[in-house]
Amino acid sequence: MATTTQTGTTNTFESTVAGVTVRGRAHSLSAWFVLALRLMMGIAFAYSGVAKILAGFDATGYLANATVANGSPAAGLFVAMAGNEAFMAFVNVAVPWGELAIGLALIVGLLTRFAAFWGALMMFMFYLGNWEVGHGLINGDFAYMLVFLAVAAFGAGRILGLDAFVERYQVDGRLLIEKYPALDYVLG
Repeated sequence: MATTTQTGTTNTFESTVAGVTVRGRAHSLSAWFVLALRLMMGIAFAYSGVAKILAGFDATGYLANATVANGSPAAGLFVAMAGNEAFMAFVNVAVPWGELAIGLALIVGLLTRFAAFWGALMMFMFYLGNWEVGHGLINGDFAYMLVFLAVAAFGAGRILGLDAFVERYQVDGRLLIEKYPALDYVLG
């Protein structure tokens, strides 16, 4: 397998936050690993969503009892959620179908940043709900949240994904992404 290392600026990235700038240079194989992360999370979330849909998902008991038992710092919030019947009706549909939608979006690479944002938010809520910190504050839920954020940050939907096609779509002779720059926050 042949790979090429870029010597120009095409494989470099830079970001400034609060006056601090960091720079990096990605290896030419990085695109394959970003694609692998996107597909891994897509398959995992699609599978989880389908499993919950087929099993008949209900988070009420978990939120009311397990979050208290495991010492979650957000246990009070989760217990309050569990006590609200209308909210739980929403959650019991939104979680499994949301996981499936996020998974499918990542698999095909469409609206990737949008899907990754919601995946990261779900993983943060799962992190707070599961609160398994016996081996430290970083657990699988937290790690998956960071993977979702990396998928969004690296524009993983542009790598063998439909986002690349959508971004090249033209409306009135202009690229869609140029005509509607806000799309950069949901595509990629």
